[in-house]
Formats: sequence, C-alpha cells, structure tokens
Amino acid sequence: MSPGRLEAFSDGVIAIIITIMVLELRAPHEPSLAALAPLLPVFLSYVLSFVYLGIYWNNHHHMLHMTQRVDGAILWANLHLLFWLSLVPFTTAWMGENHFAAVPTAVYGAVLFLAGIAYWILQHTIIASQGPDSLLAAVIGRDLKGKISPVIYALAVPAAFVRPWIADVLYVAVALMWLVPDRRIERTIASAPSRHIAPPE
Repeated sequence: MSPGRLEAFSDGVIAIIITIMVLELRAPHEPSLAALAPLLPVFLSYVLSFVYLGIYWNNHHHMLHMTQRVDGAILWANLHLLFWLSLVPFTTAWMGENHFAAVPTAVYGAVLFLAGIAYWILQHTIIASQGPDSLLAAVIGRDLKGKISPVIYALAVPAAFVRPWIADVLYVAVALMWLVPDRRIERTIASAPSRHIAPPE
C-alpha cells in the first residue's frame, strides 16, 4: 500500500471525528444571546479538541509525506492512533456538558495521553521500517515536544482532581506548544526532494 492511500483513509476518519464532535453543539431553542451562555463550556471544549485534531492531522500529513512505503505494522499503528482519536468527541462532549468537572476532565487528559503515545508508536514504527537514515528520522531528531507532551498530560490527569482548571491550562499549553510551526520538515524535504517520493501502487 502507498502512503497516499493510508493518508486518504486517515483524513476521512479525522473528518468524520470532527463532524461527530460539532454535532454536539446543539442550537438553543430561545432566539437570544442569553440562551448561548449555557453552551459556552461545550463550545470551549469543542474549540480545544478541534485544535488538537487539527494538530494531529497536520503532523500526520507531514509524517506520511516523508514515508516511502507502508507495511502491516504501520497500518496497525495508524489504526491504534485513530482509535484513540475517535474517542475525542465522547470525552469532549462529556467534559463540556459537565462544565469541566474533575472526572470528565481527567478522562479527557487520559485520552490525549494515549493518543500521544499512539502517535509516538506510529512515528517510531515508520522510522523502524524506513531505517535510521530515513528522511523522517532526520526531521524528528530529539523530538522534544513529542517527549514533553505525554509528561504534561500525565501531570494534568491527577491535577484535574485537585483543580480541574489546572488540567485545562495544561491542555491548552500543550496545544499552544504544537501550534508553533516547525520549519524542519519543509527545510528537510526541500533539501532532499527525491527521498520522500512514495513508490507507485
């Protein structure tokens, strides 16, 4: 299978996840701005999760763009990542509907933690398949953000039981950290254009 097919499948799943998530934004029955106030926690949780899914989609795209071939291990690692991302709509709705209560906020963080671990597994499965001198391995380097993020999630989960807002701040901090653009990918691809072209099906 070519990386293009795997990327197309993953793009479709992520699009469905976002669609399911936005359906949780129920329109109020009253035609007034005051009627929107109770929906604010739901909207804020939606925005946070939308940003996270956007980050995963963007990085997943770049990662597969640097993948030359896809084997069975990569397919299963990719499905593992999509499984945890598919739980984001549930945890988002639960957290928003309950105004960022402790348990839903902790479960939200647990899903983010497991999704982060799944992405790390996929990333290293691809590197193991492509070889230590692959384009992806060169771009990843020390991968500080990839290592720090699960640690912050792991801290946020118990923090939710102390003060849920602490966990929420940590989730936002990780999202902001990943929103900072990383130019290594573009620079590496530009310097080695022939190495990331996937073979034809």
